[in-house]
Amino acid sequence: MDNASKTPLWLTASALYVSALLASVFAFVIICAADGLLEGGPTLFTSVWAPEGGSFGIVPMIAATIVISLSALALGWCVSLGCVCFVHGFGGSFASALLLSLLRVMTAVPTVVYGFASVFLLVPLVRDGLGGSGFCVLSAALVLSLLITPTMALSMESAVAQTEKSCRLAAASLGISRAQNLVFVVLPACGRWLRASALLGFGRAAGDTMIPVMLAGNAVQYPISPLSAVRALTAHIGLVLSSDVGGTAYYSLFVAGGILLLLGAGANLLFRFIRGGKDGK
Repeated sequence: MDNASKTPLWLTASALYVSALLASVFAFVIICAADGLLEGGPTLFTSVWAPEGGSFGIVPMIAATIVISLSALALGWCVSLGCVCFVHGFGGSFASALLLSLLRVMTAVPTVVYGFASVFLLVPLVRDGLGGSGFCVLSAALVLSLLITPTMALSMESAVAQTEKSCRLAAASLGISRAQNLVFVVLPACGRWLRASALLGFGRAAGDTMIPVMLAGNAVQYPISPLSAVRALTAHIGLVLSSDVGGTAYYSLFVAGGILLLLGAGANLLFRFIRGGKDGK
């Protein structure tokens, strides 16, 4: 009570403003998604998207979102862990500092820059090497993994740095090397943070719009192979919102937004639950 009474008024007002803003956004999306379910009904949860024929199925987009996000997460998490191992066990001091600086810079690069560069660099490479148009699950997942790597790597790095600092003297007294300390002591002790970083990366990948729009191909079909052109839920919202107003196609946007909101909220709640446990236990 004493601390609460000493809180400056402007801080309290800021907290209330942000809370009210987030609550209004959540309420708007949930209410509109419920309305979209009532209006669209069973037609939304089918496999066919053909607005001219009255079919508004978004299930292939849900599948595409999950496949692209999990693929990006699998690759990005491994790269992030490799970066952390390099910084805290296997790399030199100069190279480690350079890598950390690069990761911090990458967090400020706009998503559209990754997408724009990939259209001219990665897509032709995939098209010439593996076939297809190059606009596919593989291209989107590769670039999304690049996008989420700095977020996950820096999250892992902060936990690993604290744990390594706390056990550095004990490791030195036992005569084990820095790399051995990292592999056998520090990383197992940071298991919760490593898993929490994965959830953070998944939420970031599932919520990105620009890269799926520019690289996934935007064809409404199931992702049956890495070279399949697909449309993610975020890309669907961006594309339909810019062309349609009203009708079941429009209502599908709110349902897609509600599903993305649930995915993001679920990942964040799970992240907070894992992070809220005793670190390293």
